[in-house]
Amino acid sequence: MASDKIKELAEQIRTGNRRALARAITLVESGREDHRAQALDLLQASGSDRQALRIGLSGTPGVGKSTFIESFGLMLTGMGKTVAVLAVDPSSARSGGSILGDKTRMDLLSRDPKAFIRPSPSQSQLGGVARRTREAVALCEAAGYDIVLIETVGVGQSETVVAQMSDLFLLLLAPAGGDELQGVKRGIMEIADLILVNKADGDLKPQALRTYADYAGALRLLRKRPQDPDGFPKALTVSALEADRLQEAWEAMSELMAWRRTQGVWDRTRTDQARYWFSEEVHIQLLERLHRDPEIRAHIAMMEDEVARGAISATAAAADVIRKL
Repeated sequence: MASDKIKELAEQIRTGNRRALARAITLVESGREDHRAQALDLLQASGSDRQALRIGLSGTPGVGKSTFIESFGLMLTGMGKTVAVLAVDPSSARSGGSILGDKTRMDLLSRDPKAFIRPSPSQSQLGGVARRTREAVALCEAAGYDIVLIETVGVGQSETVVAQMSDLFLLLLAPAGGDELQGVKRGIMEIADLILVNKADGDLKPQALRTYADYAGALRLLRKRPQDPDGFPKALTVSALEADRLQEAWEAMSELMAWRRTQGVWDRTRTDQARYWFSEEVHIQLLERLHRDPEIRAHIAMMEDEVARGAISATAAAADVIRKL
């Protein structure tokens, strides 16, 4: 794509053109070397002067993430806000394919002119977060969206990864899901800003209230985090199906982010995240170089054979490969 085409695409993105934004995300997700060069130019041309509220959302399959995002997104667009949803679908380890059915599950939101939904394959990335998701977030910000929701597949490590590209992290839980005690593990609890117990309606409401009480009690036992005001992190009950208490959840999010902005936490977090992703990109590009160079690939194959027959230790073999760079 010629440089003038890149500039034209960047201009269209900044006017909020959803078709241009979709094309741009396709470009940044491409693994082709020529596309990567174009994607980098596009990101530069799109600018970084706009900021959206980035909300990460995770939860186990079946907890109702898509239903929550649709109800929550419709509430936000009803308030006049624009919402972009980046939903990461798991890719098959065998075929590499993904269903990418989020637009089908969010039928009403996908037709809302103030919303943009983009399903992306995880491509076997750690935690189900696509490697280029953060670049897609930057493009959505350039397009002027007020809020960017990043939904992950919820497969264990995703909480840590999505927290490194979000301003706010939500953990969605189902009542009586059998994982109440598992959820109190320090790793997840220390990352979550809000724990939302979904499906607090009908016959499940009493169980949802018990689950909420368990988490609210557990949160009070945790050491206070420097990035939180009093009362945070907190647990709430919601019903995505009935759109109940979503307004309260949004008010809690707004209160937390307003405090973080005034205390400088927002800017410090964004700075720390930029450093983190720079380090990650260096690691990833070094690995890509190892696998792209035929000479180094051949040397790696030879070292693998040497390690397999015990002629050299894995550590020494790895050091030998690195010296070839």
